[in-house]
Amino acid sequence: MNDPEIRVGDAEREEALRALGDHMSAGRLDIDEYGERTARVAASKTRGDLLELFKDLPAPKPTFIAQPVVQPQAQPVPAMPGPAPPQRWSGSRTALKTYAALIPVVWVLAVMAFFVVKVPFVFLLPVFVMIAGARMWGADWHEERRNQRRHREQWRHNQRRHRGRY
Repeated sequence: MNDPEIRVGDAEREEALRALGDHMSAGRLDIDEYGERTARVAASKTRGDLLELFKDLPAPKPTFIAQPVVQPQAQPVPAMPGPAPPQRWSGSRTALKTYAALIPVVWVLAVMAFFVVKVPFVFLLPVFVMIAGARMWGADWHEERRNQRRHREQWRHNQRRHRGRY
């Protein structure tokens, strides 16, 4: 198995480089000699070329143990995501009720702020809160009411259509 004419691969070269690094750390090789030997490791083609570099050195030496060949698994390529659909806020009735309770509180705070600051522009704050709330919850609330009405009409229609058939 240690035939010097067998060609080496990257794994064997890396093993030889690690061994040379260990010898340099132990003080057996100076930096210049380490540089020369690592260059020869990179240029080596056969096991004999690598073993020649370790003739005058004790262990560790390259062992040339057959490494199992691991075939890379084909990874599925994820599909490119398309454009995200526009997100709509689907508010709950609790949030709508909280907003409805917030409006009088904001008006009270505006009146209190008017007496402290004496600036009439504080009354614009509740107006802005109402506009923002209508933008956030208004359309959804109306759409929900329309859907409920449609659902109720469909149910009534089905009840009339199937009356007496059950």
